[in-house]
Amino acid sequence: MDNILTAEHIHKAFVKHTALDDVSIEVPRGRVYGLLGPNGAGKTTLIRIINHITAPDRGTVTINGHTMTAADVVNIGYLPEERGLYKKMKVGEQAIFFARLKGLSKADATARLKQWFEKLEIGQWWDKKVEELSKGMAQKVQFIVTVLHEPELLIFDEPFSGFDPINAGILKREILELRDKGSTIIFSTHNMGSVEELCDNISLINRSRNILSGSVRDLREQFSDNRYEFAYVGDPSALTAALAPLTAKVTLGGIDADGNAIATAVPLAADALRPMIAAANEAVTISSFRRLMPSMDDIFVSAVEAYNKANPNQDTTDQQ
Repeated sequence: MDNILTAEHIHKAFVKHTALDDVSIEVPRGRVYGLLGPNGAGKTTLIRIINHITAPDRGTVTINGHTMTAADVVNIGYLPEERGLYKKMKVGEQAIFFARLKGLSKADATARLKQWFEKLEIGQWWDKKVEELSKGMAQKVQFIVTVLHEPELLIFDEPFSGFDPINAGILKREILELRDKGSTIIFSTHNMGSVEELCDNISLINRSRNILSGSVRDLREQFSDNRYEFAYVGDPSALTAALAPLTAKVTLGGIDADGNAIATAVPLAADALRPMIAAANEAVTISSFRRLMPSMDDIFVSAVEAYNKANPNQDTTDQQ
Protein backbone atom coordinates (compact mmCIF):
# COMPACT_ATOMS: atom_id res chain seq x y z
CA MET A 1 0.00 0.00 0.00
CA ASP A 2 1.21 3.51 -0.86
CA ASN A 3 1.94 5.45 2.33
CA ILE A 4 1.94 9.24 2.24
CA LEU A 5 3.66 9.46 5.62
CA THR A 6 5.63 7.19 7.92
CA ALA A 7 7.07 7.88 11.34
CA GLU A 8 9.71 5.40 12.44
CA HIS A 9 10.99 4.75 15.97
CA ILE A 10 10.07 8.20 17.26
CA HIS A 11 11.35 8.97 20.73
CA LYS A 12 10.70 12.23 22.54
CA ALA A 13 11.60 12.91 26.17
CA PHE A 14 11.11 16.06 28.20
CA VAL A 15 12.76 16.94 31.49
CA LYS A 16 10.61 14.75 33.72
CA HIS A 17 8.87 12.35 31.40
CA THR A 18 8.95 10.43 28.14
CA ALA A 19 6.21 11.54 25.74
CA LEU A 20 6.90 9.04 22.94
CA ASP A 21 8.80 5.79 23.26
CA ASP A 22 9.80 4.10 19.97
CA VAL A 23 6.54 4.98 18.19
CA SER A 24 6.10 4.07 14.52
CA ILE A 25 3.08 4.64 12.26
CA GLU A 26 2.31 4.23 8.55
CA VAL A 27 -0.38 6.46 7.07
CA PRO A 28 -1.86 5.14 3.79
CA ARG A 29 -2.52 7.72 1.08
CA GLY A 30 -6.14 8.76 0.61
CA ARG A 31 -7.38 7.38 3.93
CA VAL A 32 -8.68 8.74 7.21
CA TYR A 33 -6.18 7.73 9.88
CA GLY A 34 -7.10 7.96 13.54
CA LEU A 35 -4.55 8.56 16.27
CA LEU A 36 -6.35 7.19 19.31
CA GLY A 37 -5.52 7.08 22.95
CA PRO A 38 -6.37 8.40 26.40
CA ASN A 39 -5.68 12.03 27.17
CA GLY A 40 -1.97 12.45 27.76
CA ALA A 41 -0.97 9.34 25.81
CA GLY A 42 1.42 11.15 23.44
CA LYS A 43 -0.80 11.83 20.41
CA THR A 44 -0.34 15.61 20.35
CA THR A 45 3.43 15.31 20.74
CA LEU A 46 3.56 13.06 17.66
CA ILE A 47 1.44 15.53 15.68
CA ARG A 48 3.73 18.40 16.68
CA ILE A 49 6.75 16.42 15.50
CA ILE A 50 5.10 15.73 12.13
CA ASN A 51 4.40 19.47 11.79
CA HIS A 52 7.99 20.45 12.70
CA ILE A 53 6.79 22.33 15.76
CA THR A 54 9.12 20.22 17.85
CA ALA A 55 11.82 17.72 16.92
CA PRO A 56 12.18 14.09 17.99
CA ASP A 57 15.18 13.00 20.04
CA ARG A 58 15.41 9.95 17.80
CA GLY A 59 13.57 8.61 14.79
CA THR A 60 12.56 9.86 11.34
CA VAL A 61 9.45 11.13 9.60
CA THR A 62 9.10 10.45 5.88
CA ILE A 63 6.59 12.08 3.54
CA ASN A 64 6.07 11.05 -0.08
CA GLY A 65 9.14 8.83 0.10
CA HIS A 66 11.67 11.36 1.40
CA THR A 67 12.76 12.52 4.82
CA MET A 68 10.44 15.30 5.85
CA THR A 69 11.79 18.84 6.10
CA ALA A 70 10.30 22.16 7.18
CA ALA A 71 9.59 22.92 3.51
CA ASP A 72 7.10 20.05 3.39
CA VAL A 73 4.88 21.65 6.01
CA VAL A 74 3.32 23.87 3.34
CA ASN A 75 1.64 20.72 2.00
CA ILE A 76 0.00 20.05 5.37
CA GLY A 77 -3.13 21.62 6.78
CA TYR A 78 -2.98 21.55 10.57
CA LEU A 79 -5.79 22.33 13.00
CA PRO A 80 -4.34 22.20 16.53
CA GLU A 81 -6.39 21.50 19.61
CA GLU A 82 -5.31 24.84 21.10
CA ARG A 83 -7.04 27.16 18.67
CA GLY A 84 -7.01 30.91 18.50
CA LEU A 85 -8.23 33.76 16.34
CA TYR A 86 -7.60 37.48 16.67
CA LYS A 87 -10.75 38.58 18.44
CA LYS A 88 -10.83 42.21 17.24
CA MET A 89 -10.42 41.41 13.53
CA LYS A 90 -13.36 40.84 11.22
CA VAL A 91 -13.95 37.20 10.36
CA GLY A 92 -13.49 37.51 6.60
CA GLU A 93 -10.50 39.80 6.94
CA GLN A 94 -8.78 37.34 9.28
CA ALA A 95 -9.57 34.33 7.07
CA ILE A 96 -8.02 36.11 4.08
CA PHE A 97 -4.95 36.96 6.18
CA PHE A 98 -4.39 33.28 7.04
CA ALA A 99 -5.04 32.21 3.46
CA ARG A 100 -2.42 34.67 2.18
CA LEU A 101 0.09 33.16 4.61
CA LYS A 102 -0.50 29.84 2.87
CA GLY A 103 0.34 31.27 -0.55
CA LEU A 104 -3.06 32.14 -1.98
CA SER A 105 -3.65 35.43 -3.76
CA LYS A 106 -6.22 37.73 -2.21
CA ALA A 107 -8.65 37.18 -5.08
CA ASP A 108 -8.29 33.39 -5.00
CA ALA A 109 -8.51 33.33 -1.21
CA THR A 110 -11.65 35.47 -1.19
CA ALA A 111 -13.38 33.33 -3.81
CA ARG A 112 -12.59 30.07 -2.04
CA LEU A 113 -13.50 31.45 1.36
CA LYS A 114 -16.88 32.72 0.16
CA GLN A 115 -17.68 29.24 -1.17
CA TRP A 116 -16.68 27.55 2.08
CA PHE A 117 -18.50 30.10 4.25
CA GLU A 118 -21.73 29.45 2.35
CA LYS A 119 -21.17 25.68 2.45
CA LEU A 120 -20.78 25.67 6.23
CA GLU A 121 -23.61 28.17 6.66
CA ILE A 122 -21.59 31.01 8.19
CA GLY A 123 -21.70 33.46 5.27
CA GLN A 124 -23.57 36.04 7.32
CA TRP A 125 -20.60 36.29 9.71
CA TRP A 126 -18.10 37.53 7.12
CA ASP A 127 -18.14 41.15 8.34
CA LYS A 128 -18.62 40.37 12.04
CA LYS A 129 -15.80 40.56 14.55
CA VAL A 130 -14.34 37.27 15.74
CA GLU A 131 -15.30 38.07 19.33
CA GLU A 132 -18.95 37.92 18.26
CA LEU A 133 -18.67 34.29 17.13
CA SER A 134 -19.79 31.35 19.21
CA LYS A 135 -17.17 28.70 19.89
CA GLY A 136 -18.69 26.46 17.22
CA MET A 137 -18.70 29.23 14.63
CA ALA A 138 -15.08 30.08 15.38
CA GLN A 139 -14.13 26.42 14.98
CA LYS A 140 -15.81 26.35 11.58
CA VAL A 141 -13.71 29.34 10.50
CA GLN A 142 -10.55 27.63 11.68
CA PHE A 143 -11.49 24.42 9.87
CA ILE A 144 -12.02 26.37 6.64
CA VAL A 145 -8.67 28.12 6.94
CA THR A 146 -6.99 24.75 7.54
CA VAL A 147 -8.33 23.11 4.36
CA LEU A 148 -8.53 26.16 2.11
CA HIS A 149 -5.19 25.72 0.29
CA GLU A 150 -6.14 22.11 -0.52
CA PRO A 151 -3.13 20.38 1.05
CA GLU A 152 -2.57 16.71 0.34
CA LEU A 153 -2.30 15.94 4.06
CA LEU A 154 -4.66 17.29 6.73
CA ILE A 155 -4.07 16.88 10.45
CA PHE A 156 -6.81 17.63 12.97
CA ASP A 157 -6.22 17.44 16.73
CA GLU A 158 -9.54 16.72 18.49
CA PRO A 159 -11.52 18.42 15.69
CA PHE A 160 -14.97 17.77 17.20
CA SER A 161 -14.22 19.14 20.65
CA GLY A 162 -16.90 21.63 21.61
CA PHE A 163 -19.18 20.94 18.64
CA ASP A 164 -22.84 20.08 19.10
CA PRO A 165 -23.99 16.87 17.33
CA ILE A 166 -25.38 18.72 14.29
CA ASN A 167 -22.21 20.69 13.57
CA ALA A 168 -20.01 17.68 14.39
CA GLY A 169 -21.99 15.79 11.75
CA ILE A 170 -21.39 18.58 9.22
CA LEU A 171 -17.66 18.48 9.90
CA LYS A 172 -17.54 14.68 9.58
CA ARG A 173 -19.30 14.91 6.23
CA GLU A 174 -16.74 17.43 5.00
CA ILE A 175 -13.83 15.29 6.18
CA LEU A 176 -15.14 12.28 4.25
CA GLU A 177 -15.68 14.44 1.18
CA LEU A 178 -12.09 15.71 1.39
CA ARG A 179 -10.87 12.11 1.60
CA ASP A 180 -12.98 11.12 -1.40
CA LYS A 181 -11.38 13.97 -3.37
CA GLY A 182 -7.91 12.60 -2.62
CA SER A 183 -6.77 14.16 0.66
CA THR A 184 -5.25 12.09 3.43
CA ILE A 185 -6.53 12.94 6.89
CA ILE A 186 -4.93 12.24 10.25
CA PHE A 187 -6.98 13.11 13.27
CA SER A 188 -6.37 12.69 16.96
CA THR A 189 -9.26 11.75 19.20
CA HIS A 190 -10.37 9.78 22.21
CA ASN A 191 -13.97 9.75 20.91
CA MET A 192 -14.61 6.24 19.62
CA GLY A 193 -17.89 7.23 17.97
CA SER A 194 -15.95 9.42 15.54
CA VAL A 195 -13.62 6.53 14.78
CA GLU A 196 -16.51 4.22 13.88
CA GLU A 197 -17.90 6.80 11.45
CA LEU A 198 -14.71 8.08 9.84
CA CYS A 199 -11.55 6.01 10.18
CA ASP A 200 -10.14 3.59 7.65
CA ASN A 201 -7.00 2.93 9.74
CA ILE A 202 -5.95 3.64 13.31
CA SER A 203 -3.05 3.59 15.73
CA LEU A 204 -3.72 3.35 19.44
CA ILE A 205 -1.15 5.15 21.57
CA ASN A 206 -1.08 4.45 25.28
CA ARG A 207 1.52 5.50 27.85
CA SER A 208 3.75 6.90 25.09
CA ARG A 209 3.79 3.71 23.00
CA ASN A 210 1.93 2.52 19.93
CA ILE A 211 0.17 -0.59 21.21
CA LEU A 212 -2.11 -1.31 18.25
CA SER A 213 -2.21 -0.40 14.54
CA GLY A 214 -4.14 -1.56 11.51
CA SER A 215 -7.23 -1.11 9.39
CA VAL A 216 -10.48 -0.76 11.32
CA ARG A 217 -11.93 -3.74 9.45
CA ASP A 218 -8.98 -6.01 10.28
CA LEU A 219 -8.89 -4.96 13.93
CA ARG A 220 -12.59 -5.62 14.41
CA GLU A 221 -12.05 -9.07 12.96
CA GLN A 222 -8.99 -9.63 15.17
CA PHE A 223 -10.86 -8.72 18.35
CA SER A 224 -14.06 -10.53 17.43
CA ASP A 225 -15.03 -13.30 19.84
CA ASN A 226 -17.06 -15.08 17.13
CA ARG A 227 -20.47 -14.40 18.68
CA TYR A 228 -23.71 -14.60 16.73
CA GLU A 229 -27.04 -13.13 17.73
CA PHE A 230 -30.46 -14.73 17.21
CA ALA A 231 -33.70 -12.82 17.49
CA TYR A 232 -36.46 -15.39 17.85
CA VAL A 233 -39.97 -16.32 18.95
CA GLY A 234 -40.40 -19.51 20.91
CA ASP A 235 -39.28 -21.48 23.95
CA PRO A 236 -35.83 -20.37 25.18
CA SER A 237 -35.14 -23.73 26.80
CA ALA A 238 -35.82 -25.49 23.50
CA LEU A 239 -33.36 -23.16 21.77
CA THR A 240 -30.70 -23.76 24.42
CA ALA A 241 -31.10 -27.52 24.17
CA ALA A 242 -30.92 -27.46 20.37
CA LEU A 243 -27.75 -25.37 20.33
CA ALA A 244 -25.92 -27.08 23.18
CA PRO A 245 -24.17 -29.79 21.07
CA LEU A 246 -22.89 -27.20 18.59
CA THR A 247 -21.92 -24.22 20.70
CA ALA A 248 -19.33 -23.34 23.30
CA LYS A 249 -21.69 -20.88 24.98
CA VAL A 250 -25.30 -19.75 24.72
CA THR A 251 -26.52 -16.60 26.46
CA LEU A 252 -30.19 -15.69 26.74
CA GLY A 253 -31.48 -12.22 27.44
CA GLY A 254 -32.76 -9.04 25.87
CA ILE A 255 -35.56 -8.00 23.54
CA ASP A 256 -35.16 -6.43 20.10
CA ALA A 257 -37.12 -3.46 18.70
CA ASP A 258 -39.85 -5.80 17.42
CA GLY A 259 -40.32 -7.54 20.75
CA ASN A 260 -38.47 -10.72 19.82
CA ALA A 261 -36.28 -12.48 22.37
CA ILE A 262 -32.50 -12.41 21.84
CA ALA A 263 -29.90 -15.10 22.32
CA THR A 264 -26.18 -15.07 21.55
CA ALA A 265 -24.16 -18.15 20.69
CA VAL A 266 -20.54 -19.01 19.98
CA PRO A 267 -20.10 -21.95 17.55
CA LEU A 268 -17.63 -24.64 18.53
CA ALA A 269 -15.97 -24.45 15.09
CA ALA A 270 -16.33 -22.56 11.82
CA ASP A 271 -18.08 -25.52 10.18
CA ALA A 272 -20.60 -25.63 13.04
CA LEU A 273 -22.23 -22.35 12.04
CA ARG A 274 -24.66 -23.67 9.42
CA PRO A 275 -25.74 -26.65 11.56
CA MET A 276 -26.19 -24.24 14.48
CA ILE A 277 -28.53 -22.03 12.44
CA ALA A 278 -30.46 -25.07 11.21
CA ALA A 279 -30.83 -26.46 14.74
CA ALA A 280 -32.02 -23.10 16.07
CA ASN A 281 -34.57 -22.80 13.28
CA GLU A 282 -35.97 -26.25 14.15
CA ALA A 283 -36.40 -25.32 17.81
CA VAL A 284 -37.83 -21.77 17.50
CA THR A 285 -38.84 -19.26 14.83
CA ILE A 286 -35.81 -17.15 13.86
CA SER A 287 -36.66 -13.56 12.90
CA SER A 288 -33.06 -12.35 12.40
CA PHE A 289 -29.50 -13.58 12.66
CA ARG A 290 -26.23 -11.65 12.61
CA ARG A 291 -22.62 -11.81 13.64
CA LEU A 292 -21.73 -9.50 16.53
CA MET A 293 -18.60 -7.47 15.85
CA PRO A 294 -16.77 -5.49 18.54
CA SER A 295 -17.07 -1.73 18.51
CA MET A 296 -13.96 0.42 18.43
CA ASP A 297 -14.77 1.35 22.02
CA ASP A 298 -14.62 -2.36 22.95
CA ILE A 299 -11.29 -2.72 21.13
CA PHE A 300 -9.90 0.45 22.73
CA VAL A 301 -10.77 -0.71 26.25
CA SER A 302 -9.53 -4.27 25.69
CA ALA A 303 -6.21 -3.17 24.21
CA VAL A 304 -5.51 -0.52 26.87
CA GLU A 305 -6.46 -2.82 29.75
CA ALA A 306 -4.29 -5.63 28.38
CA TYR A 307 -1.33 -3.29 27.90
CA ASN A 308 -1.66 -1.69 31.34
CA LYS A 309 -1.91 -5.12 32.96
CA ALA A 310 1.24 -6.28 31.16
CA ASN A 311 3.11 -3.05 32.02
CA PRO A 312 1.98 -2.14 35.54
CA ASN A 313 5.14 -0.24 36.45
CA GLN A 314 5.39 2.01 33.41
CA ASP A 315 5.32 5.69 34.42
CA THR A 316 2.35 7.65 33.06
CA THR A 317 3.10 11.01 34.68
CA ASP A 318 2.75 14.18 32.62
CA GLN A 319 2.63 12.61 29.16
CA GLN A 320 1.54 14.89 26.30
